[in-house]
Amino acid sequence: MLNFNWMLDGSIVGLYILLSLIVGLLIRKYVKNVDDFLVAGRSVDLYVGMASLAATEFGIITCMAASQLGYKYGFSGATVGILMATIMFTVGKTGFCIEPLRKAGVVTIPEFFEKKFGKKIRWATGVVIVLGGLLNMGVFLRTGGEFLVYVAGLNPHYLEITMTVLLLIVALYTIFGGMLSVLVTDYMQFLLMSVGLILTTFIIFYKLGWNGLFNTVIEKYGVGGLNPFAHPQLGWQYVLYTALVLSATVLTWQTMISRVLSAKNEKVAKKIYTKTSLFYIVRSLIPVIWGVAALSLISLDSVGGAPIKAMPKMLSVLLPSGVIGILVAAMLAADMSTDSSYLLGWASVIYNDILVIFHKNSWEEKKAVFVNRLLVALIGVFLLLYGLWYPLKSDLWVYMTLTATIYSVSVSTLLIAACYWKKSNEWGACAAIITGALTPVSFLIAQQIEVLKPFADKIGPYYSGIASFVFTWIAMIAGSYLKEIILKKEVK
Repeated sequence: MLNFNWMLDGSIVGLYILLSLIVGLLIRKYVKNVDDFLVAGRSVDLYVGMASLAATEFGIITCMAASQLGYKYGFSGATVGILMATIMFTVGKTGFCIEPLRKAGVVTIPEFFEKKFGKKIRWATGVVIVLGGLLNMGVFLRTGGEFLVYVAGLNPHYLEITMTVLLLIVALYTIFGGMLSVLVTDYMQFLLMSVGLILTTFIIFYKLGWNGLFNTVIEKYGVGGLNPFAHPQLGWQYVLYTALVLSATVLTWQTMISRVLSAKNEKVAKKIYTKTSLFYIVRSLIPVIWGVAALSLISLDSVGGAPIKAMPKMLSVLLPSGVIGILVAAMLAADMSTDSSYLLGWASVIYNDILVIFHKNSWEEKKAVFVNRLLVALIGVFLLLYGLWYPLKSDLWVYMTLTATIYSVSVSTLLIAACYWKKSNEWGACAAIITGALTPVSFLIAQQIEVLKPFADKIGPYYSGIASFVFTWIAMIAGSYLKEIILKKEVK
């Protein structure tokens, strides 16, 4: 029996969504130019940056993906959070790549590449970033809708309508307020999200107990439920693949890097990373615990053999009315924060790096801001249509990481080379972009074609992902040296 009370819990959710919309729209009067719209005038301080980054990087999609890992792999599913926290702290402490990036005063990463590799590479990088980013975000809406179906008892027939309304609300305040609205609403959403996560986790521990959760994992998965290297479905290749993907994400993911580029200076940018790093363990561990709780209470048959649905169904029967309303509001808050940042992130790349050949930074501010707002709206339409028809053929986490590698592999390679390898050039950059995108896209296509699916399954996403990184670096090095060799021959 569902505990969601539409009178009590529905009112909590509706009130918060209305408040977010009003606050987000009120901020629009402070947007005077493109810098205000895209990077909040580069005036973000440490604590606003931390709250905004934490809120952006925890949405329903993240929670569902992590809980699926917990249900399928036990506490080994939390490996993602441990690796992410370690990588973020290291990058923030050393300033690796993000310090020179912030010092350059750019709006996006492709803009940073222009000085080193030229305008064509800037444009090509922008295209790859948008392709990977939009495909990655394409499943956000349906996943969020499915969460509401199972937790709140929403009629599945209204899923598309609910998705459309939520996207419209997020798009409205993002279109009018840009990064300023995103930052303010992120701060609100971070506070509510924290309350919802802590309260829900406390109730799970109170009702099931830590020993109960631990025993469930041992009973189902043995030592593999605690150690990813010992899990038959994970192993070293999973850990290596995850570490590589997360390293590239920390360095290049537009919604994360936008906080670096919006920070007051490089010192604040580095601190945003170091001080937010611990949150990424929580971001992974809490949903994994929820997934393990679902493993204790929900059978796979009761959710149609789909592990991703087990966690929301567990919450719907375990949490009391009132609390479940706070949780749904918190999760929607987190999702709205994620969606708004992603809408703005991809719009900024399209405007700044793909359309730059048309405007060349010469448009008047009103026209530039209008175009950015239009881009946010168009991206919203794409996400709505894509989210309705794309069928997932693997774990949600695997899909998210594979689509992320379409651009993060090549862009992280270019970024490291641009910062620290003097001999890198546009030939190597071009080869890296093509190679970095081709491997994951080929794998995703192979998964959808019946003839190729057995071959794709045999390779698996982990080896495919590792190969992307290896081949991309080989392409960068080979391409750069090839140009040098040819130029030397021409001189002779």
